[in-house]
Amino acid sequence: MLHLAFPHICEGCGTDIIDKEHYLCLQCLEKLPQTHFESYADNPVEKIFWGRLPVTAATASYYFTKGATLQHLLHQFKYKGQQRLGFYLGQLMGNRLINNPRFQDITALVPLPLFPEKERQRGYNQAMVLCEGISDVWQRPIIKEAVIRTTATESQTRKNRMERWQNMENRFELKETTALANQHILLVDDVVTTGATLESCGRVILEAANTRLSIATLCISTS
Repeated sequence: MLHLAFPHICEGCGTDIIDKEHYLCLQCLEKLPQTHFESYADNPVEKIFWGRLPVTAATASYYFTKGATLQHLLHQFKYKGQQRLGFYLGQLMGNRLINNPRFQDITALVPLPLFPEKERQRGYNQAMVLCEGISDVWQRPIIKEAVIRTTATESQTRKNRMERWQNMENRFELKETTALANQHILLVDDVVTTGATLESCGRVILEAANTRLSIATLCISTS
């Protein structure tokens, strides 16, 4: 009865939905632009890292389009404090991975680290929240703080491809090698564009002994 008296609002279209654990109605959920990259090798995300980073598998769950529902969801999650929304988005990612044979031997999740000051300002690391959602449906452990971000970086948004690479060079440090050793790590972030940040972090992860690396992001942006 409480749900009927105080319905939850779809973040996509504003209609009432009964289940407060969901942030999108079925119609808006079905309209999210799925990539299906998790189902096949040599997809556009994997091609980003060709010749740059030895990645076992890589995927982005959705296409990012300016002005679309997913941009609104990301904005609410990253800048308006809606952690539960991020957890829900992580669950959507997990549901796309859970039965996919290309990702079945993943042993642990690692969120892309934020610089501590930025995490304090935001109140949370968005990649960690996504990991928590993924882990909730996929039952994979999260390895925290094995990799840290050593310096703050300028926003990547207005930088070209080369500037993004230079901005991210040597920004991460491996703090706990034993936690990552002999693991197949899934490195998680919200958006992949040029892959500069993920590559910089991924190289550090692969410094651990006998470690394999895969990558999953919520969405891919080509801008």
